[in-house]
Amino acid sequence: MSGCTPDPAPSCCAPSREGGPEVTGTGPVTRTLAPRDEPAHDTRVDLPGGTFRMGSEDADANPGDAEGPVREARVKAFAIDVYAVTTARFAAFVEDTGHRTEAERFGWSYVFAKFLPGHLRKISPRPDATPWWCGVEGATWRTPEGPGSDLEGRWDHPVTHVGWSDAAAFAQWAGGRLPTETEWEYAARGGLDQARYAWGDELTPGGEHMCNIWQGTFPTKNTAEDGYAGTAPVHAYHPNGYGLYNVAGNVWEWNADLWEQGGDPNTRVMRGGSYLCHHSYCNRYRVAARTSNTADSTSGNTGFRVAYSA
Repeated sequence: MSGCTPDPAPSCCAPSREGGPEVTGTGPVTRTLAPRDEPAHDTRVDLPGGTFRMGSEDADANPGDAEGPVREARVKAFAIDVYAVTTARFAAFVEDTGHRTEAERFGWSYVFAKFLPGHLRKISPRPDATPWWCGVEGATWRTPEGPGSDLEGRWDHPVTHVGWSDAAAFAQWAGGRLPTETEWEYAARGGLDQARYAWGDELTPGGEHMCNIWQGTFPTKNTAEDGYAGTAPVHAYHPNGYGLYNVAGNVWEWNADLWEQGGDPNTRVMRGGSYLCHHSYCNRYRVAARTSNTADSTSGNTGFRVAYSA
């Protein structure tokens, strides 16, 4: 049921819609738009391209993820967004195009159970393998925790509950595309050679939290020592060496590539980890880590950023 390919223990990665719990029905979609004075957060950085050492042979690599072997990879010059796409930017896209997301079409999306009020936790079905996820009717990018929730205070947070096709449609509207997996890792490394994380080899250098991941015991207790229990603003924490923010943790980011393991043409690569990643279950906030999900799957911890050809 998990969207991640096989782990010895269940994964906290975004679960797949395919084979998920039965959730039926959808209510009318209300149009909720961002405040006009919200910063655009559409800054991009030009990268020269070149060769770098891609992948990892880390002892913590997850079986089946095909992180290794370490190999020389080449990328052409391109540009990439400094930030993940915010709810404000996505709202502008929807206002302009009338786009209806996968979650809105299906009428439901996955929400982390602890974010839900008691009545929704009780009635929302859960995947057997990852029972901390609930399939919530009416959960969309506008209503991230389902009916009664909204985007107040989260216009500068990454948009969530978007499928691969939603991300690709936004990217085209913005004059770009989704990054290839090679481009994503090149940009996320920020010029560092084979560092474990986007900022170096130590998770919390000098005791400072560098990304938004689970603190405590997953999935029962999150101490939020890093400042956030759910998503963080896209500009939170320090940028990497190329100026990119939150390429580790916060939300998974869709890539353009098909996931080659298993050969399913509907399965796409995701990179970067999310606020639910924890070393005991999902240590995929390492810069070489990778996972996948079916293109129509949506959840409260999956978003994207946009790349642009030179």
